[in-house]
Amino acid sequence: MPELAVWQWLLGGFCAVLIGLAKTGAPGAATLTVPLMVMTVGDARHAAAWTAPILITGDIFAVAYWRRHAESRTLFSLIPWVAAGMVVGGLALSLNEPVLRRILAVIVLTMLAVNLLRRRNPGMRVGGHPSSYGIAAGFATTVANAAGPVMSMYLMTKQLPKEQFVATGAWFFLVVNIAKLPIYAAHHLFTPASLWFDAVMVLPVICGAFAGLWIMHRIPQRFFDGLILAMTAISTIILFR
Repeated sequence: MPELAVWQWLLGGFCAVLIGLAKTGAPGAATLTVPLMVMTVGDARHAAAWTAPILITGDIFAVAYWRRHAESRTLFSLIPWVAAGMVVGGLALSLNEPVLRRILAVIVLTMLAVNLLRRRNPGMRVGGHPSSYGIAAGFATTVANAAGPVMSMYLMTKQLPKEQFVATGAWFFLVVNIAKLPIYAAHHLFTPASLWFDAVMVLPVICGAFAGLWIMHRIPQRFFDGLILAMTAISTIILFR
């Protein structure tokens, strides 16, 4: 078992619940877990690897729930570009800890800016070549598990119905998060302690996923998203310290 303080276990469990919520209707919640997991683990590089299996647990739940609505053809053009972004992200994991923390913080703050732009302009039309979305998503997910807003912007260009939007994103992240595992393994970021931690987090993720299905129909989405954005901004700024 990892030698973590009680507050670290509680913070990790909170992140796992947020990941579950993010997979079933509150995507903004996942961005908050990026800086919080760095605080939990104490290292930006290892935090990405510790979080990946937790994300995969949530992805499996989301795919099982939305499996009938996915539009997989939408993702074909992204595959080579996402792979390229993941290679660049894998190289970035070799950077020293302070530099990586700042890169991570910049990525998350950029994702926050994208989220805020989308909130202010819900009907905004976005464009761009799949290469820009794919490389950005591949890099952000490898270094910081923070590709959610990028993928949301890309899927918006496809004008998918809500169900297909969520289902297609779920399949994308399941495949990409599994594909990242060899990169983290090559950097020796998985340990018996990290795997124990991830095993303990399975239940909180599932609870968060079910809670998301229930809560999102009872709490105003705008209020919830605003709270998540504010908490993410505060916790991310801490990474610059």
